[in-house]
Amino acid sequence: MNEPIRIAGYAAIFDAPDKGGDIIRKGAFGGSLSKPVPLFWQHDPARAIGAVESLEEDNRGLRVVARLYPGAPSVSPGHGLSFGYRTRETRKGTYRELIGLELVEISLVSNPMQPLATVLAVENFNPTNFNPNHFNQGEDDGL
Repeated sequence: MNEPIRIAGYAAIFDAPDKGGDIIRKGAFGGSLSKPVPLFWQHDPARAIGAVESLEEDNRGLRVVARLYPGAPSVSPGHGLSFGYRTRETRKGTYRELIGLELVEISLVSNPMQPLATVLAVENFNPTNFNPNHFNQGEDDGL
């Protein structure tokens, strides 16, 4: 990868149950968005692949813009995003409602717990250099 690559997408979607039965509510990330968080590959701290440039909650979810480091795996729109967190506050109902979270990291993943959490845009994406097998290495552990 010779050109700088930036991605944008959603690491969390509000009010939509994930595969584990959790629902993230708007405002759940609260004050944790002002702290820097790393960008990992498959939630693996030994595989930092970029830097998160901005995080914000909007009406849809947790919007992420990040820059990939040279040599990071190829990424295209539709690839999964996820996040690691510590639970601060939950409510139990039909689903576990996550209403207070401390954000720890953002990850590009093969199999996100929230299927709607994906990369939406890639800047400087070159399809001739794209290797889809990069996203078949490892599994999302559901953090």
